Amino acid sequence: MDSERLIDTFVELAKIASPSRHEAVMRDALVPMLEELGFAVTIDDSAAQTGSDTGNIIALLPGTVPGRIAFSAHMDTVEPCENIRVKREMRPAGQLAQRPVDAAGNPFAEDALVEVLCSAGDTILSGDDKAGIAAILEGVRTTLEKGTARPDIQLVFTTCEEISLVGASALADDTFAPGTPCFVLDANGRPGSIVTAAPCHFTFFADFYGTAAHAGICPEQGISAIHMAADAIDAMQLGRINERTTANVGFIEGGHTVNVIPEHCHLRGECRSLVREEALAQRDAMTAAMEAAAEAGGGRVEITWEFSYPEVAYNAEDPLVIRIKDAARLAGLVPRRVTTGGGADANVMGEKGARAITLGIGMTDIHSEDEYIAVRDVEGCAKLVEMLIALYARDGQRL
Repeated sequence: MDSERLIDTFVELAKIASPSRHEAVMRDALVPMLEELGFAVTIDDSAAQTGSDTGNIIALLPGTVPGRIAFSAHMDTVEPCENIRVKREMRPAGQLAQRPVDAAGNPFAEDALVEVLCSAGDTILSGDDKAGIAAILEGVRTTLEKGTARPDIQLVFTTCEEISLVGASALADDTFAPGTPCFVLDANGRPGSIVTAAPCHFTFFADFYGTAAHAGICPEQGISAIHMAADAIDAMQLGRINERTTANVGFIEGGHTVNVIPEHCHLRGECRSLVREEALAQRDAMTAAMEAAAEAGGGRVEITWEFSYPEVAYNAEDPLVIRIKDAARLAGLVPRRVTTGGGADANVMGEKGARAITLGIGMTDIHSEDEYIAVRDVEGCAKLVEMLIALYARDGQRL
């Protein structure tokens, strides 16, 4: 592995502004890199469905031994992502959100200095998920330079992940050969982290309708849509419902001016759970709260729920998990199983033929101007990609 080349690749990609639905510029940077490595590259037709200015990138490199392995990361970022400048600096290990550990699992001393990459300005860093892309590219490059055996390598770089996995959801159902192991490099937690449980996700869109009236002359003739929406929110159980389930109302908009009783109010929210039945129960409870508030207020409500993505669940003895643990140890990492409350493309890729699982890459304080990632973690991810390729070349897809 060439560490400086890896970091240079990350910095080059990080500078590219690619918010959701505007990933074409990332596509234009990645396609030549992939073709130089020998991949046959296609752009799928998902743009019409997602509203992006490009489809997903699907690239395939023929192997030298039987079998196939896939890696994935997403091209889009949250904002602000214009004019990103990446800074390298040393920080004491004790100041990091998650103190690094050595290959034996021993934590670094608090005053040990760790090199990190962070934003030099008032933007995100975009380690989510450009660190994942850079690590995948470097792991493949190193494999090719060493001339080691490899199975077929499929890379899938998606659009619109940050807006409820829209790009991955638009992949064709036969994107992956059935049973293809697909490693999605897109989670916080140090490299070696294996996301063996992630929630399903439901989103609601609700419109409350009341009656407009002058707020000073005849308020009693009005029915406030905002009041009904507020009563509905107050009746809901939100936040962390239990260790498996959460719920949130994240958007409210209504009314036109202060002297008119608002006749319309729009809400958007979500619920998610590691257990599908609990998510459905939470969905029904939120629906009931909105319907009851509208009825009590004398108005009405129209509610639409969308199923965003399914849950992911792997047990500790799953051969796929065991294979990742083996590769992590070969890469000098400490493997560990983790549960997350967030979704990733792996949540929907399981419906596209793959055995998809999300891996930690060390990104920290994502979606903020304080975002950073340790250089050693980007290196660890690239090494993990290389070791996964080597293991699947040696043992095939015998899971």
